[in-house]
Amino acid sequence: MVPKNEYAPYFEQYLQLVNQEKSIVENLVASQNDFEQTLSNIDTSKHNFAYDKGKWTLKELIQHTIDTERVFIYRALCFARNDKTDLPGFDQDIFTQNDNANQREFDELLNEMKVVRESSIALFKSFSDEAFQRIGVASNNKMSVRALGYLFSGHQIHHLNIVKERYL
Repeated sequence: MVPKNEYAPYFEQYLQLVNQEKSIVENLVASQNDFEQTLSNIDTSKHNFAYDKGKWTLKELIQHTIDTERVFIYRALCFARNDKTDLPGFDQDIFTQNDNANQREFDELLNEMKVVRESSIALFKSFSDEAFQRIGVASNNKMSVRALGYLFSGHQIHHLNIVKERYL
């Protein structure tokens, strides 16, 4: 289990969704497989669907997942390499307003998520045990490399659960 002092309380909701008895890489693979299997079978009529006013479309949800993983993988890389620079936060709403997701092909977004996840897996495989324990600061919160690794899967599972509840 990732100790609570390795992440901000907000991220508890994501970390509770993963099986921390398994490795980070095993979780990354499993959550990506579930994500791909579920979303690849969604009817094309739902691709630009949002379940309520002001909520994201499926395409925007996928792009958000991609963007978040890219931002957080940078954090994991910096922390693993022992860079002590405090990193900024990011505004997911500004990202979504400017992401052009709804003009993209659905399959292109799914493929991009797959490629980003494969890159994340390769990076986490390269980290030493010591690197997983390192802690950095982003958005004024301390976070370990280990917590970030599990967070990626938890964040993806969180959004996949929303898809299953609200879009299917």
